[in-house]
Amino acid sequence: MASSAAAAHAHTYKQLKEDFVSNLTGGAVSEIAYVCAVAPVVSLLWSVLQARQSFFKPYTALGFVVDFLLNVGALLLSVTLYSAAPVLLSALLLAAASFVYAIPPNVSARRRKPKLPPTAQSKAGSGDLGPLSTKPFLTNYRGNMMVITCICILAVDFRLFPRRFAKVETWGTSLMDMGVGSFVFSAGIVASRPVLKDRADHRPTPLGPRLLKSFRHSLPLLAFGIVRLLSVKGLDYAEHVSEYGVHWNFFFTLGFLPPFVALFQSALKIIPSYAGLALLLGVFYQIVLESTPLKAFILAGPRTDLFAMNREGIFSFFGYLAIFLAGQDTGMYVLPRSLNPKSTSTAGVQRTTLVLTMAVWSAIWMALYFFTTDYTYGAGVSVSRRLANLPYVLWVVASNTTLVSVFCLVDTIFFPAFYNAHDAKAEKEAYETATSRILRSYNRNGLAVFLLANLLTGLVNMTVPTLDIGPLVTMGILLAYMAVLTVTAVGLDMYNISIKL
Repeated sequence: MASSAAAAHAHTYKQLKEDFVSNLTGGAVSEIAYVCAVAPVVSLLWSVLQARQSFFKPYTALGFVVDFLLNVGALLLSVTLYSAAPVLLSALLLAAASFVYAIPPNVSARRRKPKLPPTAQSKAGSGDLGPLSTKPFLTNYRGNMMVITCICILAVDFRLFPRRFAKVETWGTSLMDMGVGSFVFSAGIVASRPVLKDRADHRPTPLGPRLLKSFRHSLPLLAFGIVRLLSVKGLDYAEHVSEYGVHWNFFFTLGFLPPFVALFQSALKIIPSYAGLALLLGVFYQIVLESTPLKAFILAGPRTDLFAMNREGIFSFFGYLAIFLAGQDTGMYVLPRSLNPKSTSTAGVQRTTLVLTMAVWSAIWMALYFFTTDYTYGAGVSVSRRLANLPYVLWVVASNTTLVSVFCLVDTIFFPAFYNAHDAKAEKEAYETATSRILRSYNRNGLAVFLLANLLTGLVNMTVPTLDIGPLVTMGILLAYMAVLTVTAVGLDMYNISIKL
């Protein structure tokens, strides 16, 4: 009896492995190209409109509509009506950008500034620049990520959304597989800010207070995880247990990250690099997967107890932790105002150095991904978001560092004034000029907007037969849904409200 059960277990695992080709929903390299294509091109068109024509300054009702059509509508088209032709959509956007760039710049609009009395000017110009800054390209990157995430969590329930973009079962890559990893990577970038502040003040926070603070950040996320669990089970909402398990969900993963990151911060005394810690953790986890029965247990083990029921969420946490640490490493050289505070080089040289540094790191992560997955020259390990294995970690990190690098390049070309600012007021004005109001709003209250998106997604699924409606109605629902989210986000920003969760 036991031998037959073991044989069945082994057969199931073997079948899962053989199903790699059928579960593969697009090569990782092409998926990276897709993720890195449309959003930066949209950013390029927006930047040309702003830098050449000052189209969004002042921010009028027409500016809001165009902002919405570009930074929300174009991304919505890229995963629905233009899902089979992202290159065509990018070409159309590039053509529009070229046309706008060819138009003579609106010099009068760029020179138009409110006149202030001398005393007001001196007060307004006061304010020293600190060691850290809020880079425009990071706001655009994080805002775009939030927009596409909100689009996909509802669009996936409609037939118009291609199945190849939905999360894969076990092996392979997809757009939504990239989304969950990108969310964690982006959170890692932001989490590097307090570390950099401690280093700038030369007052490192001891482990105890660091853990206590991390638990305070975790509690709201864990509470949302419990609420989501109860609502999903109570409403009998459709879910795939192979994604995180029977009870686990993404909020639990996010909630447990801060305490573990606080513990890993102590390991920097031994390995003084977040990237090194991320690679060490990812490689160790992959070795355990390959050299023990753990992989078979995660993919095909029986769900006999609470631990086994949630094995995907529990063990994939190690992969997401590695992604978070890699994001922190990126933040360590992206967030500082200067890569080398003691350098006397000009702002232009500093900008070029940052772009080159990001390009080098992007190439390093890509090379590591290639040698991990290539069957001819590398280890030949397949990507699995379900396992959050080493190839998945490297795929997410390589994709996101490349995307951030491209946003940085666009930012550097069109908005050098931000990097040349000599005081806090000038820098703030340059930052607002270089960032979309909509993307800035999504970035400011990202988690709150994400929670609202989840509530609206549940409401739509309970009231609309999403699989039975046509493309026209689908686009209408998705546009209305994104309009509600966008108006909410921009409204909170207009009233200077930041919801910290």
